[in-house]
Amino acid sequence: LLAPTEMSSPSLKTGAYILIGVGALTMLMGFLGCLGAVNEIRCLLGLYFTCLMIILLAQIAAALVIYFQKETLKVELSGIVGNLIENYDPLNEDKRNLQDAWDYVQTQIACCGWTGAKEWESNEILRNKSNTEYPCSCSNRSKDLMEGRGFCNLEDPLNGTATYADWPVHEQGCMDGVEEWLKDNLGIILGVCTGVAVIELLGMILSISLCKNIHSEDYTKVPKS
Repeated sequence: LLAPTEMSSPSLKTGAYILIGVGALTMLMGFLGCLGAVNEIRCLLGLYFTCLMIILLAQIAAALVIYFQKETLKVELSGIVGNLIENYDPLNEDKRNLQDAWDYVQTQIACCGWTGAKEWESNEILRNKSNTEYPCSCSNRSKDLMEGRGFCNLEDPLNGTATYADWPVHEQGCMDGVEEWLKDNLGIILGVCTGVAVIELLGMILSISLCKNIHSEDYTKVPKS
């Protein structure tokens, strides 16, 4: 479980609640849509249409919030990651999930720290060991990446205190790495988002059409006086 202090960002909490709500609404929407289509129940189809519209509007609102609040999100994420790095401890099982997630990010994006490897000098364990160890997930050497987590030792320990410049780690910070990844995959991301939006619009159109057909059938069944 994530420690409450690690996830203290209001924006991230709000985003998590929105995703949970959208997920629950999607499950309910799918059930109502199937039930309404099979049994030709107009009110359920209308509710299905309303749920789809709410989800589509929520997605548009979320995209606008992310776009206009991106600098605020950067600041909040910087604080969260900085706190994580400062208190990173491979032996702490309570925070293992969060720490493993951050190790995975650093390994996959080939980055170190949020703005750079220097942030790891604030880690209490590394300071106590005179920075003669470094995070394995930051390493640019394949044998360290096999470890995947925790700290690795310098092969040639220096006399006195080492610095992040002596570590065999990536120079790029993860903030820049994530931004580059988003830019490189922007076309794919936009394509997926557009595809989802088109499917939702088709669902809305089909639900309206089915409602009209049911209404027409009901009208024709009404006996004429």
